[in-house]
Formats: sequence, C-alpha cells, structure tokens
Amino acid sequence: SLKLGQKLNEGKTKQIFELADEPGHVLVQSKDQITAGNAARKDQMEGKAAIANRTTSCVFKLLQEAGIKTAFVRQQSEKAFVAARCEMIPIEWVCRRVATGSFLKRNPGVKEGYRFYPLKMEMFFKDDANNDPQWSEEQLLETKLSLAGLTIGRCEVDIMNRSTVAIFEVLERAWATQNCTLVDMKIEFGVNVSTKEIVLADVIDNDSWRLWPAGDRSQQKDKQVYRDLKEVTPEAMQMVKRNFEWVSESVKRLLEPQASGRVVVLMGSISDTAHCEKIRKACGSYGIPCDLRVTSAHKGPDETLRIKAEYEGDGVPTVFVAVAGRSNGLGPVMSGNTVYPVINCPPITPNWGAQDIWSSLRMPSGLGCSTVLSPEAAAQFAAQIFGLSDHLVWSKLRASMLNTWVSLKQADKKLQACSL
Repeated sequence: SLKLGQKLNEGKTKQIFELADEPGHVLVQSKDQITAGNAARKDQMEGKAAIANRTTSCVFKLLQEAGIKTAFVRQQSEKAFVAARCEMIPIEWVCRRVATGSFLKRNPGVKEGYRFYPLKMEMFFKDDANNDPQWSEEQLLETKLSLAGLTIGRCEVDIMNRSTVAIFEVLERAWATQNCTLVDMKIEFGVNVSTKEIVLADVIDNDSWRLWPAGDRSQQKDKQVYRDLKEVTPEAMQMVKRNFEWVSESVKRLLEPQASGRVVVLMGSISDTAHCEKIRKACGSYGIPCDLRVTSAHKGPDETLRIKAEYEGDGVPTVFVAVAGRSNGLGPVMSGNTVYPVINCPPITPNWGAQDIWSSLRMPSGLGCSTVLSPEAAAQFAAQIFGLSDHLVWSKLRASMLNTWVSLKQADKKLQACSL
C-alpha cells in the first residue's frame, strides 16, 4: 500500500521506484525475468521475482545483523523490498574463492577448482554495450567518479575492496553450515544520498553467486545452470526454478544460529557489578547471553564449585569469566576444576593493581585460564571462542573488524584533508 513516485530505473531483473511518503527511500521490485550473457538469452520464469526477493531480503538481514552497512531497510511485499536511495557506483566487484567461469578464459593454464588464498578480487565496469569490461583500480581512480557529492578516490576504493572481502567471508561461512561452497560472488555499492556513506546496495540473489553443494560443481544450484542450457525447454526451466527455490529456502537457515552458548561472569564481590555489567553489555553486542553471579573462591569454595556444576550440568557451551580484585582465587579454582574456558578479568585498582595482577598471571601448572584486563576485550575473547562453532557470532566479529578498519581509514582521510 505504498505510494509510488516516479520510476527511477529499470534493469533486466528489477525496477526501482521513488517512495512519495518516505523521502530518501526507494522500492526495489523484482521481475519474473531471467537473463544470461547481457540479456542475449532471456526468459520469463514464473515466480522468480518472489524467489529473488526472498533470497535478497534474507541475505541482507544476515549482513545487517552482523553489522555490515547496507541499503536494505525492510522486505515490503512478496516481490519487493524498501531500500535507502543510493547513487550507484557503476562497478561490479567480483570475489572468488574457486577458479571457474570467465576467470579460466581470461587466465589460460589455471585449472578449474584452483582455490584462492587470499580471495581473488576483480572489478568490472558496468557497460552493457561493451560487455562490462574488466577494470583495474587505477582506471577507477583516474575516472574520478562523483556520486551524491562523494568523489570516489583511494579511500573509497579501499573501503569497497575490504568490504567485498568481508561480505564474501561472512556469506562463505554461513553457506558452509549448509555444506555448500560459495565459489564466487558479485556485488555492487552505492552512495547513500542522505548519509553520503558507501553501502552495499543493489541485490544479492541467486544471480549473484555460484553455489556448489558439497563443493561439487555437478550439483550447482545457481544461475549457471540456466547459462549452461543447450536448449531452453519448459522442463529445463522447471529444473532451474527448483534450484532457485532450493536456494531461497536454504538461505533462511543461514539466519539460524548453529550452536547456543553463554558467558557466565563470576564476581568475587557485589562491588564488582559495574565492571561485570560492561562484560554483559559487550556480550549482548555479539548476541551471546550472559549471566552474572556472586561467589568467592576464598570464602565459599564449595558454593563456587556448586555454581560451576550447575552450569556444566545442562550441557550448554559456557565460557566462565572470573572477576576478582585483590587476590584472584576465582579464576585459578575454576580453571583447575572445569574443562570449560576460563578468562580472568580482574578489576584493577590504582593502589594495589600492580601487585594484585600477579594472582591472575602466575598460575600453578596444569591451569590454562587467560587474563584480559578490559571488560569489552574479555567479552570479545569469549565471542571468538563461540565464533568457532557459530557463524552468526563469527560474522559479528568479522563485521566489527571491518568497521574498525573503515573508521580508521576515514579518520586518516579527514585528517589529511585538514592538513592540506
């Protein structure tokens, strides 16, 4: 029931409309058309619009929940979603883990299946008339594109490059939970006309990547199946549609955590609550539940061990964080009596901190607890442990790394501009 304004753009597979009642937002509406070879081959595929919209919406939700900046706002209907209005940067960023497709034609001698470590990055200028030629970074920089008041220079190119790698890695890890290899992927960025930020824009659907279940090309589920058709028949199109439906159903599962875990913070005194609340808040940013308990390993070791047994007994993966000032007995006692990870995070005071810290650093043999002084860093360390088995936690960590890098890059650019 949105009030549509003028049509801003129409491509091979979607239309973009201005939203009269939502300034700065647009409606991206998919079409029931599938194309290949710059539309040299094109066919109608009933239901494709809804399938593509479901896929894109799930992918953008996954990325946004991780902390990646995107233009996506919300899924509006079966065939459309609302996005922030962007001026699109006319570059397709291609990220490859496995050599296949056009890369083999452009790089004779490389065998299909060659794996890239690190990921292989390529960019292509969007120009249908010239079949989207491959560009170098130098070509993009020398073009000096200006979109929504932002000139695309070295800082912006580096941000898009780094972001493409992070986005691929997040989706690669998510698809791995479904025993599916993300072979390669193409994405596009735009400049948000309201914030002037570079954000992931356009769509990411089954036209955007190659997916090989169990790493087996013969089981591919992406648009390559349509590209490879020798003859387009109703039966062949039904097979293509079934593949697209499989992807749209599978992508929903990427939003589901693979393992549930928690952090249990044990504080030696109620006076440590403020320190512990910082740990709980930081855990929340990674989507990790956090319990706070008060117990003293010196004054009540039996109660400390009872609490430990309570959390060991329900089978939920747990990381214990020991918060104890002065002489830290909590961390060593917990570490000596559980196989679960234990992190010391003592609240250091200015008077005796230099002496007290040794009770967290010098451990008897056979104890493996680590010591992290910052409450936020202790939560991050716990998240890194859980991220080994939970792709959603891992994705938040990966996006946080990217956003920290981007903020430093932008700060440097701003400082250089001030200096000049």
